[in-house]
Amino acid sequence: MNRWKHGARTALLTAGLALLLTACGGGGGADESGDKKVKLLLDWVPNTNHTGLYVAKEKGWFSDEGLDVEIASPPETSANQLVGAGKAEFGISSQEYVTQARAEGVPIVSIAAVLQHNTSGFAAPKEKNIRSPRDFVGKTYGGWGTPMENAFLKTVLALDGVKTKNVEDKVKVVNMGEADFFSATKRNVDFSWIYYGWTGVEAKLRGEPVDILYLRDLDPALDFYTPTIITNEKMIKEDPDTVRKLVRAAAKGYEYAIDHPRESADILLKAAPETDKKLAHASQKWMSRQYRADADQWGVQKKKVWTDFTDWMWKNRLIKKKIDPDKAYTNQFLPK
Repeated sequence: MNRWKHGARTALLTAGLALLLTACGGGGGADESGDKKVKLLLDWVPNTNHTGLYVAKEKGWFSDEGLDVEIASPPETSANQLVGAGKAEFGISSQEYVTQARAEGVPIVSIAAVLQHNTSGFAAPKEKNIRSPRDFVGKTYGGWGTPMENAFLKTVLALDGVKTKNVEDKVKVVNMGEADFFSATKRNVDFSWIYYGWTGVEAKLRGEPVDILYLRDLDPALDFYTPTIITNEKMIKEDPDTVRKLVRAAAKGYEYAIDHPRESADILLKAAPETDKKLAHASQKWMSRQYRADADQWGVQKKKVWTDFTDWMWKNRLIKKKIDPDKAYTNQFLPK
């Protein structure tokens, strides 16, 4: 569930876009039952970010909407590229990737927030004594070499009174490669960026307590939507009914996962039997409280969140041009 290993390989959102014309095709047509075939590409291997989708499929709620939804893990090319090119109708992305894509001219749109708040943060084993960004100074950060990570570090250091033009003047940054959080922090890494809903829950199960500094607590502008469900502008313009049906069924799936975490975890495990069963159940219990959180309904997105994070990305030169946040997301397909 480490999005950044995947993200580091697919950061150039428009590279080779012409090749997508021969890449995996989207849905279209109908199956034997008459349901319309559509494809939804995940952002990574199946995990508890995706549970509501598998619930909707298992319970027949996509079929109730007249949809035959293929849920697929992405090839090396990211879901953002394939959805933007019309080679898949839907995908899982996140606000930072949608913003980067649109700045590069890839016409994807976020149509529902899977989680209401950013559950990621900088984490370290308790024995490292890292309790605030100031404690990062002189320590070793393990990451994947993305500009986003450096911008996060620079921002939170400055907010804690540590200002620097170059993060590496204060923090040693190393590439973790294929190492996971647990093996890396037992070797040469003091802290890393994790998503608590998976790695943090796993740490608790392993009896290896961590301290985590959530990005959203360090800077409200970093409370962005991750992950989100995306489609492309053409789908919204030419086939809004299919978009509405997909979101309506997905909403039912996530609402079910909110109320029935154990049963929902079992459905996820049925679709991804290679997943650690104990971790899946523990993660699902924690994540089910995060899907809707303090929002009035699952999936809703706020303009302020999009505006503030877009401004932050622009300020930190993570996008080549400033996008219009109002065109990057929509709530119009959420159930009324």
